[in-house]
Amino acid sequence: MEHEFSASLTTLLLVLVAAVVAPLIADVAARWVILPGVVLEIGLGIVLGPSGTGLVQENDIITATSSMGLALLMFMAGYEIDPARVSGGPLKRAAGAWLCSLVLGLAVAWLVVDGAQTVLLIGLAMTTTALGTVLPILRDSGVLGTRLGDRVLAAGTVGEFAPIVVIALLLSGYRPLTGSLLLLAFFAVAGFAAWRMGTRTYPRLQRLVRATLGTSAQVAVRLCLLVVVFMLWVASSLGLDTVLGAFAAGMIVRLMLANNHPGEAEEVEKRLTAVSYGFFIPVFFVVTGVRFDLGALLSEVGAILTVPLFLVLFLVVRGLPVWLFSREGLPGRQGPALALFSSTALPILVVLTTIGTQAGDMDSAHAAALVGAGMLSVLVFPQVALVLVGRERVRSSAPPAGGPEGE
Repeated sequence: MEHEFSASLTTLLLVLVAAVVAPLIADVAARWVILPGVVLEIGLGIVLGPSGTGLVQENDIITATSSMGLALLMFMAGYEIDPARVSGGPLKRAAGAWLCSLVLGLAVAWLVVDGAQTVLLIGLAMTTTALGTVLPILRDSGVLGTRLGDRVLAAGTVGEFAPIVVIALLLSGYRPLTGSLLLLAFFAVAGFAAWRMGTRTYPRLQRLVRATLGTSAQVAVRLCLLVVVFMLWVASSLGLDTVLGAFAAGMIVRLMLANNHPGEAEEVEKRLTAVSYGFFIPVFFVVTGVRFDLGALLSEVGAILTVPLFLVLFLVVRGLPVWLFSREGLPGRQGPALALFSSTALPILVVLTTIGTQAGDMDSAHAAALVGAGMLSVLVFPQVALVLVGRERVRSSAPPAGGPEGE
């Protein structure tokens, strides 16, 4: 037992070293090129994992920590959704664009692969948007909070939430009717939780939240994490993918803080960001690299060639509809930038390829190609988008002082 714990601790240490080294490399490279930390974390994971040096082998502790990292990534994505900014016109346009992407994705997948499940997996993969992954880039570059940022948030909300719903309905192992009923049960629980957490809470709890922000008790952070784990438990108990629970938890926590603790919301958000991006989320991305089967990808020329093909398809299937539906009102090159931001894909790709390989509907080589294309999309697309619009132009495009976009 002592030996197993020591081995697990060594593995965790190496993973955390990679998580610390990644932003250092990004900082050094910043004078030449913007390298997203998540791509570096995955790359270092590949180097450390079985496809590289073999220094890191996945174990129960790493798996559990990585799963929590994915959950918190989805939680933070859900938390960033401000209904007041993305509801109405932006959300309707984003929903229309996603439906168009779904039809295109399924049509393209039907032409190139066999098997209904494989067609669904590949087609759905091309409709996702890596909102949780690009959020730090949007925030750091000043895009978040602008008109362009609102459009990206709307597209990303649908591009992450809608595929998760389809996974729950059609890829959870249940019949569609059973899956629909379980999904309705989940939404009923989530709706009740949102209503209950959004109503006025007890004055004693409000006082404790304020009083413990600077102490070791941290009641607010504990309460938020309780909501996360509860929603994960609800989704898991219903046989649904836990990322659905995490995404819903983010929206519930935002509502809870806005209605009950508006004065403390910013400080609580800082602490949640520190917990999530300081430990769990980097572990998830490094472990994603550890799991990456580089050998299987390199062993098949056809699989290697599908990496740039998938990258182009992300733009055509996901970016083009978003541009067509949501470009109105965006000046200059911000329309193409919106398409590029919306075409990034990664976390849901990991979920879909895991489902596909475990069910035997996708081989390791093409799963690695799909994830590899997702890594390239996160590396290339946001960087090109930022070059297109320029930081100062992005900041100058903020919605006028009257609030968010309407219809």
